[in-house]
Amino acid sequence: MSLAFDEICIDANDATALGEWWAQVLGWPHELDGDGDVRLHPPPGAGPDWIFIAVPDEKVVKNRIHLDFRPDDQQAEVDRVIAMGARHVDIGQGEQSWVVLADPEGNEFCILAPDD
Repeated sequence: MSLAFDEICIDANDATALGEWWAQVLGWPHELDGDGDVRLHPPPGAGPDWIFIAVPDEKVVKNRIHLDFRPDDQQAEVDRVIAMGARHVDIGQGEQSWVVLADPEGNEFCILAPDD
């Protein structure tokens, strides 16, 4: 028996808006599937599809899992995604080489330094 990592499912209050936001951030194509979920398609070899699923409840605590991204230029990427609607968040990380941000629905993610 074996398992294959197939997709990442992300609950969202507004799946369409959040899915489209991440599609713009990542530069990935996206589509609305038959269930009304937004599916992002990464380039070949860049990982599984991301699916944004509408749920009625709001996010209320820090994520138990988050995504890390490693850019060529950390500050340029931080500035770019903040301009798109992300925000800085403090989850108790202290002074670190990575930057903790949250997407428009409050889901935390990190932008790492390119040389960590």
